[in-house]
Amino acid sequence: MEPKRTSGLCQACEYFYEMDELEDEDEDELEGEESFEEESFSFDWSCGSETSEEDEQPHSASLPSADQPGSKRSRRCSAGENECFIGEDSPFHQDSSNDQSDDESPAPKPQRGRERGRGPIRGQSSRPRSPLLTDSWKTGDELDTAPPLLSFKPLRTQGVHVEPTVKHSPLSLFQLFFPPAVVKEICHNTNKYAAKSTAHKSYIWQDVDEEEFYKYLGLVLFTSLVKLTSIQDYWRRNDVTSHPFPGSIMTRSRFQTLTWNLHLSDVEKDRENDRKKGESEHDQLFRLRPLYDHVRAACKASYHPRRELAIDERMVVKKEKSGFTQYKPNKWGIKLFVLADCSNGYTVDFTVYVGKASDPSAHGLSYDAVMNLVQPGFLGTGYHIYMDSFYTSPKLFTDLAALKFGACGTYRENRRGCPPSRGVIARKSPRGTMRWIRQDSMVFVKWKDTKEVSVCSTIHPANTGDTVRRWVRKGDGVLKVDVPCPTPIMDYNRYMGGVDRSDQVIQYYLVHRRTSRWYRTVFLHLLDIATTNAYIMHLELAAFGDQQSLSRKDFMGELVKQLCGVEKAGVPVKRQTSHVPAACATEFSSSNRATVGRRRCQLCARIGVRNTTPWKCQACDIPLCLMLDRNCFAEWHV
Repeated sequence: MEPKRTSGLCQACEYFYEMDELEDEDEDELEGEESFEEESFSFDWSCGSETSEEDEQPHSASLPSADQPGSKRSRRCSAGENECFIGEDSPFHQDSSNDQSDDESPAPKPQRGRERGRGPIRGQSSRPRSPLLTDSWKTGDELDTAPPLLSFKPLRTQGVHVEPTVKHSPLSLFQLFFPPAVVKEICHNTNKYAAKSTAHKSYIWQDVDEEEFYKYLGLVLFTSLVKLTSIQDYWRRNDVTSHPFPGSIMTRSRFQTLTWNLHLSDVEKDRENDRKKGESEHDQLFRLRPLYDHVRAACKASYHPRRELAIDERMVVKKEKSGFTQYKPNKWGIKLFVLADCSNGYTVDFTVYVGKASDPSAHGLSYDAVMNLVQPGFLGTGYHIYMDSFYTSPKLFTDLAALKFGACGTYRENRRGCPPSRGVIARKSPRGTMRWIRQDSMVFVKWKDTKEVSVCSTIHPANTGDTVRRWVRKGDGVLKVDVPCPTPIMDYNRYMGGVDRSDQVIQYYLVHRRTSRWYRTVFLHLLDIATTNAYIMHLELAAFGDQQSLSRKDFMGELVKQLCGVEKAGVPVKRQTSHVPAACATEFSSSNRATVGRRRCQLCARIGVRNTTPWKCQACDIPLCLMLDRNCFAEWHV
């Protein structure tokens, strides 16, 4: 009759019960005998390790067979009312013998503890770690074979794409990014927004047209040329900081009214988009779209970049409420990912980061940011892309190589796919020490400068003998010596500053000011991008046509004059004859002409006196007293 099998728990209990009996018997048999070396027991846990025939014989003699009477295969034991049988197929089956002679070696006992495979030690990850391949890293003296150079095939001619034989003014270059059609749409949306928002305001809104809006843009750019603390200071009179130019173009109240009501998108469509919040169809940049999309398209259409490009992030400083405000040390603002030409800092393309995407890829934000900016359908192939450690990853570089783009950038050692490099360069290694390792088309280079630098590249060999000048302490003094430098790091330092160069040119004449809405802050940054790219195009055209180029300050001055419609001397085209008295009221009768439309005199208000007047300046649109004993009109225009 076949023995009755019981549950696994009963089998385990009986197994450990038998093991205790066997241990007692083994201790009696091994009394007085010499202890075995640790190596003599290793064969039981070797998992198929090779042993010699001489070693196998004594051990095989000690193992009982199935036919021996002492074999555990034929033993039965009872546990309570149930019987359990430990057969060959049981996980608890062990082969041992109680009838061992004195000249036989006893079967080794299994070691208990963590070596029996009870799982990882507490605090350690179960994921297998990559081995430290320090021996695979090579020194700078060993030669590296550079990958085959990608053929450079841009889709268009590099440089400015305007008619080079025609002389282009600063205004014509600026209008490539702010054309009259886009300005007309902005004016239309601003008028619709102001009609609803100013219903309960103290001021009266007057619709803005394209000519006046260009003047408004000219005054905004003027504030970047002449830096004052507040907007009110530009219209202040009888002060050491007074400047007559803004007041001759537009009144302060009109300028502030345009700033408060500036709106780029359609108000009715804004409400439809707001109803979709929380859905995938909701567009967080909808209030910026009309201008944002056109400026991006104009940046790519007006100029085709050269071979070396850089990708980096840019922060537009702001603290206005928005759903995608970012924080970096010492900065709050909106983050932009920028693709720039390394040769001159031209902003080729950019995207605004609005938070986690509704359908992100499996490769992360940095991967998506690069792949969205690098478009073979616009650029072509063979370009070299430089980036910092935020973006660099072996997966990204492999996919860029598949699109026929080369890449180079610093990398973080904990990125997936990067070779382990712990201890490759000793802490006290001299300056200029380098190590490198190649994985297919990618080369990973580590270099010791003041600190350790790690760079990955698909377009460079590891080292071609380049050197850099560094101060090195020798003896009691400091000397400037030549230090070996890897080729990828040399080109990274040469080209990675493309976005930084663009930021530097923008910062010289920055129009950024605090606003009440986030999209107005981004609007000012788009204005900065337009003026900076227009100036870079001016320099390219001047070099191509052997013309004298303007400095950035002179270029901005000429642009302000042309936008505001003034002559070369800076005098407004509208002469002083337009500053004549006019009635404040548009409609009146003989019975109420002395009281209707009276407004408070602005000059009297400055000294704390409340006087009302029916007169105003026709050009300035400012109410001023005009009486025999009080001529505020004349004093205001002195």
